[in-house]
Amino acid sequence: MRHRKKFNHLGRKSAHRKAMLANMASSLILHKRIKTTVAKAKALRMYVEPLITKTKDLNTVEERIHAQRTVFAYLKDKFAVKELFGDVAAKVADRPGGYTRILKLGNRIGDNAEMCLIELVDYNENMLESKKSSSAGKRTRRGRRKATTADSAVAAEAPAQESAEPTSESTEAESKE
Repeated sequence: MRHRKKFNHLGRKSAHRKAMLANMASSLILHKRIKTTVAKAKALRMYVEPLITKTKDLNTVEERIHAQRTVFAYLKDKFAVKELFGDVAAKVADRPGGYTRILKLGNRIGDNAEMCLIELVDYNENMLESKKSSSAGKRTRRGRRKATTADSAVAAEAPAQESAEPTSESTEAESKE
């Protein structure tokens, strides 16, 4: 039984698991997305999201240095730490959590393992563009009544404008003939 056991051991000894997660977290931070199995991605999400949270709300230089040293103890890659505290921290500053996204891809051909793509949320331009376009046209059920009254008011104004426009075009057409 695995009562109160929080994380997946991934079939590895603790030193191997810590090294693997550190390498995967560095790759995720540097490349913004990696392809891996679903089990490893879920373990990586639990590993990397607290590290990203440590980059937020640093008021003094001492706090920043302490946070960088703490994160470096986990990642063991100074380039990943620099990227995390530079570019990634600026993008996730206003996000309350949920910095990663797991997109399932299907099964691997060789061993039929479930594969997925784990990525940092703020770096997928396609998802960000679709979110912006969908929020402009998105309406809720409560908003329909207000939207229909607003649409009817706009529709009432529209025929008056349309009737004025053809008359000016028709007068121009008549004057040319």
